[in-house]
Amino acid sequence: MESITKNRQSEDTLLAMVERAYGPDRVPEAGTDWVSELGHGWFNVAYRIRLRDGAEVVLKIAPPPGVEVMTYERGAMRIELAALELVRERTTVPVPEVHHADLGHDLCDADYFFMPFVDAANLGIAKADLPAAEVAACMTALGRANRELNEIRSDWFGPLAGPGHPTWRAAFTALAEDLLRDGERRGVDLGWGYDEVRAVFAEHADALDEVVEPRYVEWDLWDSNTMVRDGEIVCVIDHERAFYGDPLIEAGFAATVLPAFGDPSAFLRGYGRGPLTGGEVTRRRLYCLHLVLVMVIETVYRGHADTTQYDWARERLTEVMGQFGRTR
Repeated sequence: MESITKNRQSEDTLLAMVERAYGPDRVPEAGTDWVSELGHGWFNVAYRIRLRDGAEVVLKIAPPPGVEVMTYERGAMRIELAALELVRERTTVPVPEVHHADLGHDLCDADYFFMPFVDAANLGIAKADLPAAEVAACMTALGRANRELNEIRSDWFGPLAGPGHPTWRAAFTALAEDLLRDGERRGVDLGWGYDEVRAVFAEHADALDEVVEPRYVEWDLWDSNTMVRDGEIVCVIDHERAFYGDPLIEAGFAATVLPAFGDPSAFLRGYGRGPLTGGEVTRRRLYCLHLVLVMVIETVYRGHADTTQYDWARERLTEVMGQFGRTR
């Protein structure tokens, strides 16, 4: 996927980064077919690199400092590094090992890290060619994995590293307001007035008070961030949006109130929960409102020339606003 946030580097710089991470003996020979870009990501650039000894690794580089990102995306790679450490220490969910992380910005103008290349299929891409039963089994396994991740607890709501908020209402309200200000700052057309959207968040904020225990949430755990092989999940990738909040905000629950996100039944079966209660439906609608706003606004920040995502998300925004009784 093309985005102005992708911080591509020259081969000379990439070779220097490899040498720092793995030593001179493992640096590929210049001029050989040793590097290729992994193109399906939306935010960071990622390279597949074959080292001199034949081992394959992935280099992930944060956006360049001169490109404006959305408020919640600031420092995203450091969030991912913290999330990877936390998940490895506290769960059995398979995530990449970090071979080397560099936050110094002397070889490259942004944070970067190396991890192993995972020889597996991306479920979001592969599912079109897999038997329906196998896809369902993978989504059930993803629900179980997501439930385990949500068992990690914290003393605050919000960023993994803190400082956090004492209540989920305060944390989520701050996320929503940051998002709306991002949209206003760049003049993004939502098809709705920003103050009307703010009013929806405010009018239904009481439902957020039902959440009293901060839990680790991935928020971006879709099938496209799930690597599978032989019908099993072998790795979960892309953890830069993790925070402490309400597990119901996880991506797997989005389709419970917005069918356009797909069939949630296999995920729910794996997660081990039934239909949402009245208060949970309201919260999930708020989370879907937040999600589709992100999907609309980020297209401007990433410089998308193709309007497919923007148009689709605008339709979903109108749909979820309608669930709150708002019509145009």
